[in-house]
Amino acid sequence: MGLILIADDDISIANLLSESLQDAGYQTETAPDGLVVLERIARAAERYDLILLDIMMPGMDGLEVCRRIRQRVTCPILFVSARDTQLQQIVGLEIGADDYIVKPFSVAEVVARVNAHIRRENRRSTMEASGSLHLGGLVVTPESYTATLFGERLDLSTREFQILHLLARNRNRVLSREQILDGMQGNLNSDLNVVTVHIRNLRGKFGVHADFIKTVWGVGYKLVDPEG
Repeated sequence: MGLILIADDDISIANLLSESLQDAGYQTETAPDGLVVLERIARAAERYDLILLDIMMPGMDGLEVCRRIRQRVTCPILFVSARDTQLQQIVGLEIGADDYIVKPFSVAEVVARVNAHIRRENRRSTMEASGSLHLGGLVVTPESYTATLFGERLDLSTREFQILHLLARNRNRVLSREQILDGMQGNLNSDLNVVTVHIRNLRGKFGVHADFIKTVWGVGYKLVDPEG
């Protein structure tokens, strides 16, 4: 079903997750700290289908590990941590994580979330061609999960692309945060702040063309061509 890297300095938790995911049909590897994760990613960035990262690890915490590997891996990254404040979750999402699981957790919940993210990635890789969407200088291609802006490819996470694709299919139509959250495939986090974070990240990647994504205060967001 896939290979999962589990990074946690607590050996008992790492072994529990490893055994549970193996029972669910996955192959697993464990890493005791962030430096080991970096070493393994450096050797084979595309080897892993999903990465579970504890935040509180010695030497280098999970947030810094995520920052360093996000540009090298496209697989889902899920934080597992006792830090459960909303701010901490938002920080994790801003640096490229796909989900956040709070300790103490149910093993069944972790396995369910892993299953959902793996299914989403499988849908992404097998997505049938449905044609590119064009809006001004923006081209969104669902077949390859890619988007270009005036000929330059946008470096988007899976969820960022899902939101952009949803907005592009509904160009000039305002979508609420609830509608966007519902449209994010495999989404398991009901916090609407997730949408706000990803929209902000998208705008940042659009750079000087951030006006493509408009905020309609009190309603939601829409994608427009600022040139007309």
